[in-house]
Parts: sequence; structure tokens; C-alpha cells
Amino acid sequence: MPEAPPTDEGWFVLHDFRTVDWDAWRDAPDRERSRAVEEGVSYLSAHESVADADEGATAVFSVLGHKADLLVLHLRPSLDHLSRAERQFETMALAGFTDQATSYVSVTEVSGYVSDAYFTGNEEDVDEGLRRYIEGKMKPDLPDDEYVSFYPMSKRRSGEDNWYMLPFEERRDLMSTHGDTGREYAGRIKQIISSSVGFEEYEWGVTLFGADPTDIKDIVYEMRFDEVSARYGEFGQFYVGRRFPPEDLGAYLAGESVPTAEGSDDGHPHAHAAAGDHPHGSDHPHGDSDHGHGDEHHGHGHDHGDDESSDDAHDADADDADIRGELDDLNIYAGKPHGEDVYATVLYSEADPDDLFEEVDGLRKNFDHYGTHVKTAVYEADSVDKTAVVSIWETGSAAETAAGFLSELPGVVSRAGEESGFGTMGMFYTVKPDYQEEFVEKFGVVEGLLDEMAGHHETALMVNREDENDMFISSQWRSKEDAMGFFRSDDFRETVQWGRDVLADRPRHVFLA
Repeated sequence: MPEAPPTDEGWFVLHDFRTVDWDAWRDAPDRERSRAVEEGVSYLSAHESVADADEGATAVFSVLGHKADLLVLHLRPSLDHLSRAERQFETMALAGFTDQATSYVSVTEVSGYVSDAYFTGNEEDVDEGLRRYIEGKMKPDLPDDEYVSFYPMSKRRSGEDNWYMLPFEERRDLMSTHGDTGREYAGRIKQIISSSVGFEEYEWGVTLFGADPTDIKDIVYEMRFDEVSARYGEFGQFYVGRRFPPEDLGAYLAGESVPTAEGSDDGHPHAHAAAGDHPHGSDHPHGDSDHGHGDEHHGHGHDHGDDESSDDAHDADADDADIRGELDDLNIYAGKPHGEDVYATVLYSEADPDDLFEEVDGLRKNFDHYGTHVKTAVYEADSVDKTAVVSIWETGSAAETAAGFLSELPGVVSRAGEESGFGTMGMFYTVKPDYQEEFVEKFGVVEGLLDEMAGHHETALMVNREDENDMFISSQWRSKEDAMGFFRSDDFRETVQWGRDVLADRPRHVFLA
């Protein structure tokens, strides 16, 4: 009998589709409409901030066409949370102007195709990149200001095209081929795949997000030609819309364009694409798999969104400002290499550098679609057995989001700033070609000084594999004060003075996001 892969579940999902009674809305007194908007904004804001649960996510979307007007998408730890959210909507004045056109109940999941070790309990065999990937699949973030497409789907269970009668290996091969198509959309499409087996008529709900709605059309269209869809896929109705913030509810009901603040697009690399089995033959899937169509779908990596409202975010901002101020007092240039503050995220991988570079190159081509992307590059060092992937962005939240995609690269073992202690800012240098060797020699001297400094853990000089004159110094300290002790030292001042003769531009001490 064909093998059924094991599954593990995460958040429960409710797609709550609403139609608006526009005649009733138009004829209602202003005070009733004002009350409905006020209560609606309060409800949506409270749920978007997840005031009703310890974790989860909520977003509201305008929906085009006759099938619905609004989609309220909830992800919560339990079905009880979803039930309460659904019923609370009905207590509002806004509910009197809406009907529930349809709904869809499901739960996020990972399957046995993700990792044997994950399901057998061999935690030591589950690498950090895979852990992030699984976390992102079971507890996904929702992109901001994105177009959305939702549809249910099942695998065919009749005649010669019965998916569930295929052997395990054949199903996996078909899904891998299917995922090759989705890989082309890395950086443009994010998906949330949730299982509705036992909950709904269909077996999965597919929710696609993209900054460009034509990308959604194109990925669905191209995947229709893959055998896994052409022979085995069955699809329900499609719904398309766009996310808007809760405070724009009144503008939406007034017929205005939403989101109202079109300039609020932060340029995040919101999306990742579907991908098949890991190209290097391991069971660590790189990115989304096959567009999620089937029990073997892999899912999506975790987007590390920027929570500017959290205490941690404010503390980090304060620390950043303090560091910049201290460096400025020392006449040390801290960032702004492109006219604005930039932020870097740095991950380290033990994968083969050639394989790693090939995958990074594919990601950055999609990052380049975003105006906030400065650069992404691979840096290697002779002194350490790991390779650095550096991605620089104009905003901290965009860099944080990019880190979610980069964490799915093969062999990722750590991210700068996650180690114990204090990860300093990334120190980037562009050396004049004639001084490249001299700079490397000088670093050897500085490295010796660092080894003698209190609180210093590790520092490595890493070179861009595409440009030997572009260098990045990775440094780890016990505390911020230990790092600042080095920046205040005469040895560092002398190094900075020497660097003015050998560097092609100013050194960039860029914050690690």
C-alpha cells in the first residue's frame, strides 16, 4: 500500500469571506455607518495585533468581483480562537451590513517529506536553516500591502490518475519537478499552504501573495503545465484581492482606493517561491516546494518581519543610535554609504561555496526587484570554515525579511547577532586594487591586536568572491562595551588613518539587522 507521509500541524486558519450589502450601506444614516466603521476598525486592529491570543496573525483584504467584497484572514493556535473571532465579528454593527459569502477552515502543516530527522526525533540532525524553515511553514507571517489569491485544491482520487495510489518515490519526483517551476518566482511570490483534510470538501487551501498580481497569474499558469497539476490537480474557485490596513476600512466602504497610503510600500522582499527537493540531495527543502499541491508540499520559510512596536525593537533602535553617536564622536563613519542608513543581515553557511553562490545568485536577482535592495554577495575567508552571505538593504525591516529567505540556503549554521555576546556592525571596505595585498597583511596585524583585547571572541576578514577588493570584516564580542573599547583605541585610530590611503571609499560600519 502507498505510504502516507507523517504530518505535524501549526496554526489553524480561517479565510472569512464577506459580501457588503451596498444598498443598505448607502441608505444607512451617517451615525450608523460611523459606528460600523469605528467598531470594524477596532475589531480588525485588535485581531491584527493578536490581542486575543498568545500568537498568530490577522489581515484584511479587499476582494474583487462578485464572489466577495472582503476577506478577513485569521491564523491562530486553536480552532476555538478562530470560532471566537468569527462570532465576535457578528456582534458588530458592521455585521449588519455584511453576509458571510463563504469561508474556509484549515491548518498549517509540515509533512514527512520535509525531513526524516524532524519526524523521528533526531534533533541533532535538523540544521538551523531547516528549523527556521519549519517554523516559518507552521507559523507563517503575513506580508504587508500585498495582492492575494486564494483557492482550494485537492489531488485526484479516481481512475488511472489516482494520486494516492502512486508510490512514495514517484510522488516525490513529481513534486520536485513541479517545484522547479516555482523556484523561478523566488522573491516574488509567497505562499501559505494549509491542510483542510477532514475540515472542508477540498484537501488544501492555497494562499498566494505577490507585489505584482501578474506574478500570481503567471506562476499558477506555468504550474498548470506540470504533470502534478495537469493530471492530478483539482481546483475550486479563485478569489483575488489586496491587503489594506484596518484604519482604511472607512475609505474602503467609501469607495476610495486602499491602501490609502500608496507611498507606504517598504520595498520588502516579501515573497519566496516554491521549490522542489533540495538541489544538493539532502532532505532540507530550499524554499517553497511545488506550489503546495498535495500532501508532499514543503511550504515556505519564515519571513522575519520587523515588529517596530515591540520593546525589543525600541531597545535595538536605541542601541543603534547610541553606537552611531559614539562612533561619530570618535570621528568614525557609521553607515550611510548610499545616502541613507543601510542595514545588513549576515548568515554563515558550511555548504560548498560554489553551490551556495549559485543559490544566492538566484535569490538576489529577485531581490533586485525591490528598490530598497542595495546588494547581496557571498564572502569567503581562509581563516574560518564557513562562508558569509551578506545582504544589505535601506531599511532594517527589509533586511530582516530577507534574512528569512536566506536562512533557507543550504548549510546555514548561524546568523550574525544570534551568537552569545555582541555582534558588531558589519565593517565593509572597498580597497584600491594596488593595495589589496597590503590590506590583507594589515588585517593580520590588527587581528593579532584583537586577540589580545578583553571581550574579543572572533574576527575574520572575508572577501567577496566576485570582487577581491570588496571586503567584509565579521567580528564578535562579549559585549557592546568591549567592542567600543576597540573603536576607542589608538590602534584603531591609526588603522583608520592608514586606511585613507588604501581604500577606494570610506569604510562602512553598517548595522547588522
